[in-house]
Amino acid sequence: MDDILKETIESYNEYVNKLPVGSRIIAEKLREDQITEALNFIKDFTEGVMWLIDAGNLIEKNGITVYLVINSIQSYLSEINDGLQIQDYNLVADLFEYEIAPFFSKLQDIDSTPTA
Repeated sequence: MDDILKETIESYNEYVNKLPVGSRIIAEKLREDQITEALNFIKDFTEGVMWLIDAGNLIEKNGITVYLVINSIQSYLSEINDGLQIQDYNLVADLFEYEIAPFFSKLQDIDSTPTA
């Protein structure tokens, strides 16, 4: 396996493992009425998740199993957007704490051993 693929898998796994804590921090910021800071974290979260999707697709093209369910992620992003549009920060906080954090906590790391 080439070094770039190996580094991408390591970065992917590290980022996925940070997302549960990050999701809870976003929920706390929203509940503490620190909206601007929370929105910046949400922007970073969204960009990071988009990177995960792109990286996951490239990793899979190299014959390695990726366990990220893209439809679930897209659904969460849509729900976040809907909640932010109506400024229902409690709904968005609940989404991060009770759905997104557990989702990423259960996500299995990528094994760098090719399946194909």
